[in-house]
Amino acid sequence: MCALARPGLEATSADVVDRMLDPAVKLGASTPKADPAGDYAWAVFRKIDGLRPGSFETLDRKALKLTGGPSSPPPPRDRNPNGALIADGKADLFLTYCTNAQAAAREVPGARVVDLADPIGVAADYGLTVLNDAPPGAFRLALFMLSPEAQGMLARHGFAAPNLPQRTTP
Repeated sequence: MCALARPGLEATSADVVDRMLDPAVKLGASTPKADPAGDYAWAVFRKIDGLRPGSFETLDRKALKLTGGPSSPPPPRDRNPNGALIADGKADLFLTYCTNAQAAAREVPGARVVDLADPIGVAADYGLTVLNDAPPGAFRLALFMLSPEAQGMLARHGFAAPNLPQRTTP
């Protein structure tokens, strides 16, 4: 997870918790229990609470559930939803996947991506597997996904490139 900061909002990895807790800052997130990004945002809130007891209640109360929920407005067709929310002033700081934050920052001049420091960071781990009876194309795709070319593509889009798997014998 990362934070997307609106143009002009000073926020760094070192002070992003202060910005989140600031009553004057509109904190946006996806809707927990309706969208995994919302669940991850609330996991960040719980980690913050471990460092600053009582913070979870404040963040839970103030966070605006702007995307991913049944009553959320449909995302714009031609814009990044998080970028549109930041550009339209619906949120000053938006917790989202780093990939979404990077795409939004490219669309909104002056918007910035703020990495969450390790003590409060939450990451989604994705796996790759090929079933035994998969067609040959599935194996080729898996090998491509592990190639330096694909790893570079993933990194350019904000994904942490995984380590190549170690070969083991059964």
